[in-house]
Amino acid sequence: MPEFERPIFLSGKVMMEDGTPPPDSVVIERVCNGIPRPEAYTDSKGRFSFQLGENRGMLADASVGPSADDPFSRGGSGMGAGSRSSGPLGQSRRITERDLMGCELRAVLPGFRSEPVNLAGRRMFDNPDVGTIVLRRLGNVEGTTISFTSLQAPKDAKKAFEKGREALRKKKFEDARKQLEKAVAVYPKYASAWYELGFLKQQQKDVEGARQAYAQALAADPKFVSPYLQMAVLAAGESKWQEVADISDRVVRLNPIEFPQAYFFNSVANYNLGKLDTAEKSAREALKLDSQHRFPRIPHLLGMILAQRQDYGGAAEQMRSYLKFAPNAQDAEQVKKQLAEMERLSGSAAAVAPQQP
Repeated sequence: MPEFERPIFLSGKVMMEDGTPPPDSVVIERVCNGIPRPEAYTDSKGRFSFQLGENRGMLADASVGPSADDPFSRGGSGMGAGSRSSGPLGQSRRITERDLMGCELRAVLPGFRSEPVNLAGRRMFDNPDVGTIVLRRLGNVEGTTISFTSLQAPKDAKKAFEKGREALRKKKFEDARKQLEKAVAVYPKYASAWYELGFLKQQQKDVEGARQAYAQALAADPKFVSPYLQMAVLAAGESKWQEVADISDRVVRLNPIEFPQAYFFNSVANYNLGKLDTAEKSAREALKLDSQHRFPRIPHLLGMILAQRQDYGGAAEQMRSYLKFAPNAQDAEQVKKQLAEMERLSGSAAAVAPQQP
């Protein structure tokens, strides 16, 4: 008999290891055969509830990738930080019991790890409650995408913050601005609210206002990674490559294992500064950390660096990798021409090499 596509619902709670709810939203991911797919966010109390496969409302944040008009895709380098042509976000196919073989559920927050919840064998009539997922801090990692100053926010500030963020998700920008400004007025050290306010201003092309809000967020919590990443984007938009290099260096020092985009930003900056050794080192580190290929632009950047160093064979290999993981990218045709040139130069170099002493 054919399998009916009945919906499967899951619910539960995410807690920090001290028993408190996370100070900000946490992404709930379904990981099937090593491939992660975002499914839901937690609410202000750490709770989540969703139907598997119905994550159309999820949006990528700064930790996932930059926006489509990211300045890293413009300017002299021509290096974009990511591709919007494909990816796990936005899927809407209903998940069946058979689809859950080899799958698990986990809470995702940079700087922390959670124990996975096995989904194999789960049926639609099972109790949807998967229990409590505990987030445990990683050793030797200071930077995270949450701000612990948010824990001290008074009730009125938290309420305004939640309203502001909800309005932002609904693109009610004026309502969002009023609520977020209220939150930081009540609690000036509300780093998460300052960050959301900065992101709102950035979306509205108020670059200076965004920069000031991000600076306030970092003044409240210098280990809050998200504002650094967005400030790097702002600096790149003005071709302030030394500033991009300094900011991305700071992120890498705070958390060297979970932000491939920070290494990418650092590589782009050093490429534009003419520091090819540092650019190559950062690009290779970004490539190593981006095991799920969420930032397919990384191999193209590395290919451009290798081309500058006359390693045409290596450059061609990286460009082929980019086209494999971002076949529908806006610059795909341009990269194909670059690849053809690298293959031509690689062949010419191979033909000449035996004649040299």
